[in-house]
Parts: sequence; structure tokens; C-alpha cells
Amino acid sequence: MKKSLIMTAAASAVFVFGLGVASGQVTFRHTITGEVLNLDDSLPEGRDTEAVRQFLQTGINPYTEVKECLPKGEEAYLVACSGCHGHYAEGKVGPGLNDSYWTYPKNKTDKGLFETIFGGAQGMMGPHGSHLQLDEMLLMMAWIRHLYTGDVAEADWLTDEQKKNFTPFKPDKSAEENSSASEEQKTAALDACKVSAQ
Repeated sequence: MKKSLIMTAAASAVFVFGLGVASGQVTFRHTITGEVLNLDDSLPEGRDTEAVRQFLQTGINPYTEVKECLPKGEEAYLVACSGCHGHYAEGKVGPGLNDSYWTYPKNKTDKGLFETIFGGAQGMMGPHGSHLQLDEMLLMMAWIRHLYTGDVAEADWLTDEQKKNFTPFKPDKSAEENSSASEEQKTAALDACKVSAQ
């Protein structure tokens, strides 16, 4: 009886722990304390997108440099981030996010930037995990990466293929002011933002 009970417990442990490993989910940690972030604290909407599923498995943002997704990322960024970090992530009361200097070096990775956005950091950078959707955070991160003005060789979040095609961001205020895209065209671009299963 004891041997059967021990074997059952061992098999259960292997199943439970094996499931966690098999799922391959990345562990996300608070930028300052190192504590594991509880992603269940996020808003329920936006948790089940294909992009979120891929990101939780890999720690790599699938929206990065997906042109069709940039308008959504820009919109989310302007609402949640620009007050502190500037409209072009140039920095205001918060640090700039568009160059190669990172207050927290781990933010050069998508995983690290997500951890800082979700869980917060020191100073005025509070946690955003409880009032932004996970998918919104990934879209904002893609916009922040798009605003990068530094040397492409230091853009660790870009794949080798993306680096070949990347052009550092230069704001063109006249193009923004004279944008000729109709609301229908903008809506079509927003609807085109989809990430397919890999």
C-alpha cells in the first residue's frame, strides 16, 4: 500500500512539474525585487490573443516591426506613456526610451521591458499590469521599439532579418500634421494587425 501511494505521488509530481516545463512559459520577474510577477493580476481582456500566447512562451514580442500593428501601439503609448516619456519616447519626467541607454539594462530585451511595464520600477514608474491589457502592453512595446533612434547593432530586440531592414526613427512633424489617411484607411490598418500562430 505504501509503495503504491509513493508511486502515485511520484507520478503526480512528474506530471505536474513536467506540465510546467512542457508548457515552456517564461517566468517574468519584478524589475527591482526579482519576485515572480503574477500575470493573473492583468485585465482579463487581451490575455488570449495569439501574440500574447507567443510572448508568454518565448519572451519575444511578435508585434515588433509589424507595420500594421504600429497605429494601435502608438495609440496605446500616447495614452499610457507619453505623459512621462514624451510623445516620441524622448524622455520628460521619465527617462527616454528611444535610444540605446536603458536605466534597467534588461529592458533591451522584450521580456525585460515587459517586466518593467507590468510590475513597475523605482521612482515614478508604477506598475501598469492591473490597468492595461497584456496585448496592449505588447503593442506599446512595439511602438517604443519603432521609435528607436540609436545604432541598429544595439537593438537587441530585433531579429537579424529585422536589423537589415530597420531605419532609426526620425519624427516628421509635417507629415503628421498633413496626414491624408482617411478614417476608413486608419481603421483598415488597425484591423490588419494580426499575428498568426507559429
